[in-house]
Amino acid sequence: MTDSALPPTESDSPWKELIEAFFPEFIRFFLPIADPEIDWERCYQFLDKELQQITADAEVGRRYADKLVQVWTFAGQEAWVLVHIEVQGAQESNFAERMYVYRYRIYDRFAVPIASVAILADESPSWRPTTFETGLWGSSDRSEFVSIKLLDYLDRIDQLLEDENPFAIAVAAHLRAIQTKQDRQLRKQWKLELLKLLYERGLSRERIVGLFKFIDWLLSLPEGLELEFWQSLSAYEQERRMPYVTSVERIGLQKGIQQGIQQGEVAVVLRLLNRCLGSLSPAQTAQIQGLTLERVEELSESLLDFKTVADLDAWLNKQSVE
Repeated sequence: MTDSALPPTESDSPWKELIEAFFPEFIRFFLPIADPEIDWERCYQFLDKELQQITADAEVGRRYADKLVQVWTFAGQEAWVLVHIEVQGAQESNFAERMYVYRYRIYDRFAVPIASVAILADESPSWRPTTFETGLWGSSDRSEFVSIKLLDYLDRIDQLLEDENPFAIAVAAHLRAIQTKQDRQLRKQWKLELLKLLYERGLSRERIVGLFKFIDWLLSLPEGLELEFWQSLSAYEQERRMPYVTSVERIGLQKGIQQGIQQGEVAVVLRLLNRCLGSLSPAQTAQIQGLTLERVEELSESLLDFKTVADLDAWLNKQSVE
């Protein structure tokens, strides 16, 4: 991943982890109409297995959605919430169709009420899918979903920073990442300010660490500025006498974030190579998956010059020699 880019879609697990950690707060922030009707005293459940069954043989676009959650209403009714997060995604002509397909597949298989929510974290102000319609000769289908554009919060960042909901901070961090793509020094300052804000609110250590992982992933910094950030944060922690994020946890967080970015980059490169050169062998795929992030980024630039699989093999052999 280059310094100017946001984390890639393939590495959006911190969004998913944030939803799992703070799902009631997710509903209260993004779908407040549902909050008073959900019985939070009853257990809610993430239906990863059911979601995989539904999307395994889908034929529309990229074959994934993000979270499917079972909740119960005060009326004793089972309801399912389908959440899709489009992180820095390009405009897709079939996005609304994909939401429709997932929705009717869930209903067809399980016959439960469904709330479909799309979080659009891309940077195109005009792309706002909300509805899919299809019809022929007097018959028709129409499917609507809740579509939330994170860019719409740009003029409300001050309000977000005052809101104690963890997703207010998450959206603020996302917008600051967009605003500071060309100014990493300013990004470092905002990253530190967001972390200080979490500390000052007196949140539990668990909640701070959960949000910290998301902010640290989103507001990525070059190595030099990252070191300055950690030094400033350590000094602040010592001053406040609250070292919530230990050095061991920092190493683990950074390692996990780096692995997520590397895996996302590898996935993109493999797709491009398979498209340009045909199916790669298992050995070639394994060799590419074993490259460092730096080497993967070099490969993403070099592959445009490859004409045959032999060119790829020559490049890979060169890396093994070095």
